[in-house]
Amino acid sequence: MDRRSVLRATIATGATATAVGAVAGASAATASAPKRPVRVHILMYPGVEEMDFAGPVEVFGMARGLGGDITTTLVTVDATSPVTATHGTRVEATGRWSPRETNLLVVPGGGYRRADTPGVAYEIQRGVLPAAIRAALTIAGICTGTMLLSAAGLTAGRPCITHHRAADDLRAQGGIVTDARVVDDGDLVTAGGVTSGLDLALWLVERQLGAALAVQVEQVLEYERRGTVWRA
Repeated sequence: MDRRSVLRATIATGATATAVGAVAGASAATASAPKRPVRVHILMYPGVEEMDFAGPVEVFGMARGLGGDITTTLVTVDATSPVTATHGTRVEATGRWSPRETNLLVVPGGGYRRADTPGVAYEIQRGVLPAAIRAALTIAGICTGTMLLSAAGLTAGRPCITHHRAADDLRAQGGIVTDARVVDDGDLVTAGGVTSGLDLALWLVERQLGAALAVQVEQVLEYERRGTVWRA
C-alpha cells in the first residue's frame, strides 16, 4: 500500500497508530488536527534561494485554494522590496515581519559559503535577521535557512536539519542534527536542502489543517512527499 493510501485509510478509520518510514506523518493525531487559522510569514532577503520560498508559497496557496484557513505573506525585516533572489529573480515582498501578525514564520535558505555576497552567510554576519526572528512563536527553517535559526540561538540542543553541506556547522553550533527530510520539534520545524521545502510545507499543512487537505494539495501538485518526518 502506498503512502497516500495509508493516509486515506487513516483519515477514514481514525486509526491511532502512526505509520513509519515514508508515512511517518500519517497518524490519527494529524488526521484530526484542529483546523485553526494559519497565518504564515515567509522571510525574504537579498540572495534568498528561489525554490526555498517558491515551494512553500505554492503549497500554502494551494491549500488556501482548496478551502484551508491559511494566508501567506512574503515579508522583509529591513530590506527594501523588491528583493533579488539567488538566481536573479526579483520578488515583491508585501509586508514586514511582525510576530503579532503571524503564528508561523518560514525562513528560506540562500547563499551560505560567502559572507561578501547576498545570502545567509552575509545575513548572519550582519546580525539583523537572527535578532529579529527570535520573537517567532513557531518557526520553520528550510535548507540553509536553518543556519539563520542557529545564529539566532534557536537550534542549540534541539533536533534539527539543514542542507547536507552545512550540517557540520549546525552540529558544531549545538544543533542535534537529525537524519530526516523534515524534523518537527514542536515550535521548531526544519528541513534539508532545497526541494525539501515542499515536504516541510506539506507537513505543516497536514499538522495544522489536517491530513485530508495535505493529500488534496499533493494530488493537485502531482507531487509525492519523500523521506521521513521525524517528530519529537
